[in-house]
Amino acid sequence: METQSLPPAGFFRRLGALFYDSLIILAVIMMAGGIVVAILEALVAAGVMNYAPYTDASDFLGNHPFWSPVYTAYLAFAWIYFLVFFWTRAGQTLGMRAWKIELQNLEGGRITVTQALIRIATSAFGLANLSVPIDPQKRGFHDIWAKTKVVVLPKAK
Repeated sequence: METQSLPPAGFFRRLGALFYDSLIILAVIMMAGGIVVAILEALVAAGVMNYAPYTDASDFLGNHPFWSPVYTAYLAFAWIYFLVFFWTRAGQTLGMRAWKIELQNLEGGRITVTQALIRIATSAFGLANLSVPIDPQKRGFHDIWAKTKVVVLPKAK
């Protein structure tokens, strides 16, 4: 099977994968946040720290001048790592697998970490896919910048 002959993924297939992956990423972010809250609660229970003048872990993580941006960066890292890990290792996130699409470099192989980061930075949280219907090669704006393509995989026999 030649990867060059695979058709490009259309807008609605990409949207389906994006929605599916959004739910998975939401769960990943909730787990990552839960780990931090569990650690904070354990520290409070052990008497190592307290939340004063904050009311609870949420207030502390959301409003502390130092920990709030650190916590936000941590959650962003978890989100970005999820995408980079799956795109560079398998060419697919779980949502892309469900919708039978794959992310490739222009030669049909796996993308690099740099390409993945460029794709994330230029994706505008998925809005870059709005250029898919008007591009003759069905590329998103982020695909053009990262020199990648999203193709439809053949049906399994």
